[in-house]
Amino acid sequence: MTCILLTGSSRGIGAAAKTSLEARGAQVIGHATQSGNAGTIAANFSEPVAPQILWQGALEQSGGPIDVLINNAGLFEPNPVSGSDIEWLDKWEETLRINLTAAAQLSRFAVNHWLETGQKGRIVHVASRAAHRGDSPDHWHYAAAKGGMVAMHKSIARAYANQGITSFAIAPGFVDTAMAGDYLESRGGADLLRDIPLGRVAEPQEIASIITFCALDAPASMTGAVIDANGASYVR
Repeated sequence: MTCILLTGSSRGIGAAAKTSLEARGAQVIGHATQSGNAGTIAANFSEPVAPQILWQGALEQSGGPIDVLINNAGLFEPNPVSGSDIEWLDKWEETLRINLTAAAQLSRFAVNHWLETGQKGRIVHVASRAAHRGDSPDHWHYAAAKGGMVAMHKSIARAYANQGITSFAIAPGFVDTAMAGDYLESRGGADLLRDIPLGRVAEPQEIASIITFCALDAPASMTGAVIDANGASYVR
């Protein structure tokens, strides 16, 4: 049975991915900032030690090796340039820590785990369209974090492919979650949707199906790939 550590599994894309992966027979160890669910480990990524606590807890819960890491947890909050210097900087640092540094820490733990055990492993990074086309004036920090995630993913793929460690990234546009819904409404709702040729945002299950493919089915030769899922609102 494939053992998977999935961050941000309590709602939205993460919850849909957990359901999809478990339907395929995988053992999924979930994560949330606060957890009361069996099989889900609580870890607040705004705290530097949290990824290590999560990784160690996942190893204990797995009863064996972890085969796949899915970096899905994220923070998407506005940070206007008109804010005070300290507020602006605090939000930058929090967003980078949660969206990028925590994912980097977990990726490091996973890579070292696989190198030490000599087993193959794969990492799936849930990035964003913002990594390629940027984001709104209030979301420089989010775009920068997701751009960093894509660069990190490519570095991992190139460095460890010959040791059986593969890396895949997904770059969704807007997804029909509460977080995206609030953002769409703040940016004009229907007017913003006109920028998406498909005419709608993605459903969580659509992104979950791509996560499942990358985690369980993608051929090794796809390592280093970034899969876009944005309704053609950004094409490369």
